Amino acid sequence: MLSEQSAPVVRATLPVVGAAIGEITANFYARLFDDRPELLRDLFNRGNQANGEQQKALAGSIAAFATLLVEHPGCRPDTMLARIAHKHASLGITSEQYKLVHQHLFAAIGEVLGDAVTPEVAAAWDEVYWLMANALIALETRLYQDSGTPEGEVWRRMDVVERHEETPDTVSFVLRPADGTPAAAFRPGQYVSVRTELPDGARQIRQYSLSGAPKDPTWRITVKRVRADAGPAGEVSSWLHEHARPDDTLTVSAPFGDLVLPDDDGPLLLASAGIGSTPMLSMLHHLAATGSTRPVIVMHADRTVADHAHRAEQRRLVKALPNAELHLWYEELGESTPEASAGLADPDSLDLPDGVTAYLCGPLPFMRAVRGDLLHRGLPAHAVHYEVFGPDLWLGAE
Repeated sequence: MLSEQSAPVVRATLPVVGAAIGEITANFYARLFDDRPELLRDLFNRGNQANGEQQKALAGSIAAFATLLVEHPGCRPDTMLARIAHKHASLGITSEQYKLVHQHLFAAIGEVLGDAVTPEVAAAWDEVYWLMANALIALETRLYQDSGTPEGEVWRRMDVVERHEETPDTVSFVLRPADGTPAAAFRPGQYVSVRTELPDGARQIRQYSLSGAPKDPTWRITVKRVRADAGPAGEVSSWLHEHARPDDTLTVSAPFGDLVLPDDDGPLLLASAGIGSTPMLSMLHHLAATGSTRPVIVMHADRTVADHAHRAEQRRLVKALPNAELHLWYEELGESTPEASAGLADPDSLDLPDGVTAYLCGPLPFMRAVRGDLLHRGLPAHAVHYEVFGPDLWLGAE
């Protein structure tokens, strides 16, 4: 909660800061990478920096947090903070790095806003920053403790023991700890980060859902190749597709992610599109392994049946659950898919039980559309959860 002296200052200056936040964050990243170029090379996603999505995500999170502080002073955006904290933990972010961010962010604010940043304004926004930063530090500390790793030391070496071509653009890798011990259990729906050394020496990091059974002695990730004509977008997925083979070793983080199944028997809607089916697969594996009888509606959309990764596995898992049903949509139907519908996913066509909890993963337009339809049908916002891989441009949605 903001102090009594800072709250009116933040409220009065929020429109000015909000209008300039995009310029501020661009200035911030330029300063940060000029000071610490290794952060762009080895920590931040170069593709998201190049297309501006990371700057938009940072701007959105700051604006959303400050707005909530002044409009709802008794609340805290726990969903937003948890999502950021899990991503930070999967990257090995440490509490000391928040001081570096503060240094360059406030230098950027001063440069962009100039004389408008009086000592009173600077103090008020400093309070906003540290309220958010300290909340994230506390959450990340707990995540490190829960994973049994010291702060930031999330990386482990894992051997590739199997590689499977799932579709022309999708490959799955089965991983085992290099020391021969069983892989740690994870919560269904979680992801790991994979750090790869690229030809130019950069060590870039990307997140991939764990798509296998949570208690298997190995992990499985499924990687869709991101194709880009130029620039750094897709450089990690392309490297994995071209180079990762059995007997190779990858650097992988501990599991993180807050899109996980609740420990109850309530009905579920698992809605995915494209490679977004991967966290849902681990949920289905968990439900099947535990003999769950809860109602489960699985909906998946893809371009064609040939693009639908793990299609047979998904169908098998749904059939193994006594109260589960599968609904498919393909933009291009084939003769081999009489059970699917043509076009885009249509949640309005589904008969949803009372009290259903929805989990969404896929391209942002898909999740926006499905979430909007579900809210229109009366689902409360807290019952609709989603996962975004890459900068979350939707941070204010919950």
